[in-house]
Amino acid sequence: MGPHPAVAAIRLAVRRVLHDVLTEHRNSTPTTPHRTPDEHPLVLVACSGGADSMALASALAFEARKLDLRAGGITVDHGLQHGSDQRATEVTDRMTALGLDPVEAIAVTVGRDGGPEAAARDARYAALDAAAERHGATAVLLGHTRDDQAETVLLGLARGSGIRSLSGMAAVSGTARRYRRPFLELDRQTVRKACIAQELAVWDDPHNSDPAYTRSRLRHEGLPALEKALGKGVVEALARTAQLSRDDADALDSWAADAEAAVRDEAGRLECAKLHGLPPAVRRRVLRRAVIAEGAPAGSLFARHIEELDRLITGWRGQGAINLPGRVEARRQGGRLVIRQG
Repeated sequence: MGPHPAVAAIRLAVRRVLHDVLTEHRNSTPTTPHRTPDEHPLVLVACSGGADSMALASALAFEARKLDLRAGGITVDHGLQHGSDQRATEVTDRMTALGLDPVEAIAVTVGRDGGPEAAARDARYAALDAAAERHGATAVLLGHTRDDQAETVLLGLARGSGIRSLSGMAAVSGTARRYRRPFLELDRQTVRKACIAQELAVWDDPHNSDPAYTRSRLRHEGLPALEKALGKGVVEALARTAQLSRDDADALDSWAADAEAAVRDEAGRLECAKLHGLPPAVRRRVLRRAVIAEGAPAGSLFARHIEELDRLITGWRGQGAINLPGRVEARRQGGRLVIRQG
């Protein structure tokens, strides 16, 4: 008798990702004298102890044993709740019991930039990046599900940040394609059923049901209201929207990268007349790329910044310099757009 259908589904999703990781590893050129393509690569799972990440940790441990892979786990203690250090220890014990090695708990300090959710996310990814470098991991698996993807699309829609925001989370992201999300095509219910079938102990983070957090309100109030008004299938439709938006955004980004060289003069300065001739979606991407290249943090650039910058090209009335995040300044001068860090 085979495994429970939910368990089979999560294992298949992880197996596919691990085969991709192995193939890429074998085809890669060694980047350090301590790593060769013949070594068994290490794959880490980011595990909070919740149902999504525990199901992922279990599937990784099971599938890695059948492949030329080492499997380990990282849990991040954000220090935002009483007893979080004890829970982190419990999660590492559970990962060790699954057969993962190395296993590590990392305590972080969460700042305030961008709000509590964004600050916690930034601290978490910084810790995961550092852990991957320290252990020499080829990939880090994340337990985001199709439901998480739907929530991310709706949050992007609410921000009004454009098609890239609607593209949600990529299946593969990060430096050197580090982060992999095997569960983006699986719903949260399937993942939870897999935990029940395997009798995996899970921890339900109270922050996930705390209405003080935007994503929590969206999960428990927003999405149910949409499904009540529009019928079932909203989550699946939003996930499809994410993939279609990502394909479109990737194509436009590629177009902008090719167009950027054509709108610069011999000295490398952006020519306003040539910029004006580009389609708006492409022009705004060229401007965004140029601002980031001069030191503006990508995460701090919003649609309003790019719109204001775009008006120097399309609505020129002699306006002065524009101040952008990262102490970057942009001004129109002699038919050129001059962008520099102050």
